[in-house]
Amino acid sequence: MDENHQATSSSSGSIADELKRVEEKLTSRWPETKIEPSLTRVHALMEFLGKPQLSYPAIHVTGTNGKTSTSRMIEKLLVTLGQYTGRYTSPHVQAMTERISLNGVPITPQYFVETFNDVAPAVDRVDSTQPIAMSFFEVVTGMAYAAFAKAAVDVAVIEVGMGGTWDATNVIDAPVSVITPVALDHTEMLGGTTGEIAAEKSGVIKSKGTAVIAQQIPDAMERIALRAAEVDASLLQEGLDFGVLYRKPVVGGQLLTLQGRGGLYEDIFLPLYGAHQAQNAACALAAVEAFCGVGATRSEPLDVAKIRKAFAEVSSPGRLEIVRQDPVLMLDAAHNPAGAEATARAIHESFDFTSLVGVLGPSVDKDVLGVLRALEPVLTEVVATENSTARTMPANDVAALAAEIFGRDRVRVAPRLADAINAAMALAENSPDPDKSGVLVTGSVVTVGEARVLLSSTGEPS
Repeated sequence: MDENHQATSSSSGSIADELKRVEEKLTSRWPETKIEPSLTRVHALMEFLGKPQLSYPAIHVTGTNGKTSTSRMIEKLLVTLGQYTGRYTSPHVQAMTERISLNGVPITPQYFVETFNDVAPAVDRVDSTQPIAMSFFEVVTGMAYAAFAKAAVDVAVIEVGMGGTWDATNVIDAPVSVITPVALDHTEMLGGTTGEIAAEKSGVIKSKGTAVIAQQIPDAMERIALRAAEVDASLLQEGLDFGVLYRKPVVGGQLLTLQGRGGLYEDIFLPLYGAHQAQNAACALAAVEAFCGVGATRSEPLDVAKIRKAFAEVSSPGRLEIVRQDPVLMLDAAHNPAGAEATARAIHESFDFTSLVGVLGPSVDKDVLGVLRALEPVLTEVVATENSTARTMPANDVAALAAEIFGRDRVRVAPRLADAINAAMALAENSPDPDKSGVLVTGSVVTVGEARVLLSSTGEPS
């Protein structure tokens, strides 16, 4: 951590109180799931703050699934190559401070509070001049951009909140953008087809920039290519310009050979599971190559030893994250059918469970039936539960949907998350082959985050 930009606390109690006050002020605003499609407020905030988002280059990441993992990989690669980075991702898993990182480490509670206090007067000015007050996500985005400018980062890695064109993050001028696979999610806001959603997400592609594009279904790729042509941007497409040439599951992750514009990057150990994470790694590498000019201003590849080191150190909390053994307990934030399908494939490929109990706590606005259908091939039973937010689907409603897919005899209900985890672990421990049994907590980033808190100290929910 850069001590010049992350003040230490002289009183942990007072900082904890201050952080709670700031979090309450932020969460009293429109939630990040409620948006008004306009960049007017964010542009106004940036003007009042002196346009901090233009004081450093950025890599802008959008897509439906894989954004956070890809952003974390890009950050790790850049840090290992000697860049001082800022990273902005959402939503957070456990702590709000996770959203804003410097050089791979979340900013301290004190720095989070100080940054909020720095931007608060400008936020008040925007609120007083606009018919709609700034949302939670807009304010935190402003905080991130201000924090990165104050820290004088070399490059920022910015994950969109939702969509692209109208996302609050889209006031940067990023020379490199990344679009991970586009699928149906947030259809009430982004569009009812993958083509419409891709058109919204492709708004992050900037004039004469470089866009790194994961493999897409045809209608999505068509809209992305159209946007690139409109702004005279270069496209780097997975399968044509870069990609995964070799992938072998191994203990603790997978071994990869990646094709980049600079050549082959062999013997890459990635401590994450599934083909989707290998795809994210290929996109991350292509983005960093593009940022460093590989294939454009320089012909040689990036330092392969440093690339290996960076990927070997990658982590992505809440993405098939093993937090307990005997029985294995995994957390995965899949919350739409495409994400759940990727999770199911990764589990089938990398684990030999004879029994896997799912603890499912989704949000009410998600395609829960689609998620359940995707997970059914790898789950033996489901425990329906809830998280603490107002958006959570009631456990009885989750159970009713699960019964349509699994049958009533394979579904249990435990509204309290701790009880659900305990029930699932008991089912796993009492299965015919407990050594090959496990538990998967999934359905929502919030549910996974709350489970992580419950399990963080002892490995046992309380």
